[in-house]
Amino acid sequence: MPVFASTIFLSAFLLFLVQPIIAKQILPWFGGTPAVWNTCMLFFQMLLLAGYAYSDWTIRKLSPRGQAILHCVLLVASLAVLPIVADLGWKPTGEEDPVWRILALLGATIGLPYFLLSSTGPLIQAGFARRYGGERVYRLFALSNFGSLLALLAFPFAIEMLVSTHGQAVAWSVGYGLFVLFCAASVVIAAGPVAAGSARVEAAEDGLPPTLPEQGLWLTLAALGTVMLLAVTNHITQNIASIPLLWLAPLTLYLLTFILCFEGRGWYRRWLFVVPFLALLPAMAWGLQAHSGVLELKKAIPLYCVGLFVSCMFFHGELALAKPAPRYLTRFYLMVSLGGAIGGMIVGVLAPRIFSAYYELPVALVVGGLIAVWLLFRSGGTPGQLEKALRSLSAGKTGIASLLSRSIMAGVALGVTGVTGWYVYQYQHEYLADTTVLMERNFFGMLRVQETGEGAERVRNLVHGVILHGKQSYDPEYKRKPTTYYTEESGIGRTFAAFADAPVRAGVIGLGSGTLATYGRKGDVMRFYDINPQVIEVARKEFTYLSDSDAKTETVLGDARLSMEREPSQQYDILVVDAFSSDAIPVHLITLEALDTFLRHMKPDGVIAFHVTNRYLNLKPVVALLAQARGLAALNVADDGETSRFASSTDWVLVTRNPAIFSHKPLAGATEKIEVPEGLHVWTDDFNNMIEVLK
Repeated sequence: MPVFASTIFLSAFLLFLVQPIIAKQILPWFGGTPAVWNTCMLFFQMLLLAGYAYSDWTIRKLSPRGQAILHCVLLVASLAVLPIVADLGWKPTGEEDPVWRILALLGATIGLPYFLLSSTGPLIQAGFARRYGGERVYRLFALSNFGSLLALLAFPFAIEMLVSTHGQAVAWSVGYGLFVLFCAASVVIAAGPVAAGSARVEAAEDGLPPTLPEQGLWLTLAALGTVMLLAVTNHITQNIASIPLLWLAPLTLYLLTFILCFEGRGWYRRWLFVVPFLALLPAMAWGLQAHSGVLELKKAIPLYCVGLFVSCMFFHGELALAKPAPRYLTRFYLMVSLGGAIGGMIVGVLAPRIFSAYYELPVALVVGGLIAVWLLFRSGGTPGQLEKALRSLSAGKTGIASLLSRSIMAGVALGVTGVTGWYVYQYQHEYLADTTVLMERNFFGMLRVQETGEGAERVRNLVHGVILHGKQSYDPEYKRKPTTYYTEESGIGRTFAAFADAPVRAGVIGLGSGTLATYGRKGDVMRFYDINPQVIEVARKEFTYLSDSDAKTETVLGDARLSMEREPSQQYDILVVDAFSSDAIPVHLITLEALDTFLRHMKPDGVIAFHVTNRYLNLKPVVALLAQARGLAALNVADDGETSRFASSTDWVLVTRNPAIFSHKPLAGATEKIEVPEGLHVWTDDFNNMIEVLK
């Protein structure tokens, strides 16, 4: 009936739409790091599991009437938390574990509505199967994934561009109210008398109850799909390229495989997918060294996107082949969601605590190959020609021919898995050990200290993902000189030179290796803000910029904007905002409200220097519009990076209440006006969108 389909579609659409809506509300509170999204994904998977467990329990333990009454009561109760706006009391102080803070915040803000949306799919499908028979029930699962995919694509390309963050929360809450009506109608209809003929159909499709090994297979396949999704997302966004919205491609492909595998028209054929799956495993393992130049960017991203699609088609296709009779679908969905939650826990919580690098992807590749070995030996799936040839060789003995064909294919899969494991070994023990001095990983990502050369030619780099966050030469001539984005010819170098006549108090958002401390002189104070405790530790232990500085250096742990909101005015001469080099820029540091916070800490003639060097985003007009909105002067200083072998090309936008400073000798003639595209909006906490500034 249309009411069932409408409920399934609307629940899935709202389920995926609420994820970016609530994540965008809390991203500014936790530093805008990609790990916030992964933690949100973990929460959503855990609550999805709870919703599926609830559905399984109610179907097995309650009568249809009891199910309807309980669910309607919960639906009405969930309306009490609307609209879904995160309470400001959940803002972190900077010292607590962000993972548990985010999970608690989400639970209090959207817990019950999300729980009920999560339970809708299996609960409504089970009711539909009971009422009308189970012949088409799994097509509703495909419809659910289509609703999720539509929400995923609609948010960045339509909703986010047209509606403010607060407006999104209100509109979603209205849509949820509509869902409550549809869902209540569906459970009431499902509790009614069984339609004529459906009891006979259901009895014919009952089948045997699933065994523990079968349920274990569902769980394993679902977990591997989730691990592959999150691990590939981490790899291509952290280790290959920092491209805006790149995370969208893996999630789209992941959902598409669910749609194709469960749509009901037989898109999945084991033989059509197991061969490319086995071929791609060693290719992806070899390509793990893409960030070392082994594989070009334009080849690496397609490789991992295609690899993810084929892998998830294999995992989810096997899930579809192993699905039970409709009577047991709630248990099937429960195990699938449990597998997804376990996969999310492995990547989101466990891996950052036990791995120093992104090892979950290579581990998933090897485990995926072993699963293929087991499935091929257990179930076959070999081309008919091979088994026919073996049957003729074994004098027509079907059983022996089948065993031989399955053994051959399993052996081939095992060999491919072995090759995959060898490339993984090479990746870990040869490439990473070649130049890496230190490698650490936590909630905020992976840090590597790499060292090349010897003696005076020795150079150390601090790399976060694929972004260089500092470089120091051990040549005595360059050891205490600024490098990369901070050379004397850069915008920030010229700014410090403009304040050379008196002691300077400077704030720096983003510590990196501490390069800017080289500008500190006796009597100066340099206060560094960084959200990542490992960055502070690495800057002090692995680089000497902080210890060599003549200035007094201070470090503040925590999100810079939240820290500055709590601090008294620091009266800075210079405030450096250096956090926009990757795609996952902390947008909350480049909004009107952020600028107001920064201005409270500035002296009347001070300069706020925004480092906006970025390969994919044109942030110069964003800063120019912010300055214009507050009546400030803003000019760009571009440097081609050719003045030194340690220099990089840069763009620094300088914002000040005192435009006369641009006529000072270090800045005179080096600044340029900023062109602002027509139609560009002033970014605020409530409305901002990176798509409009893509290069």
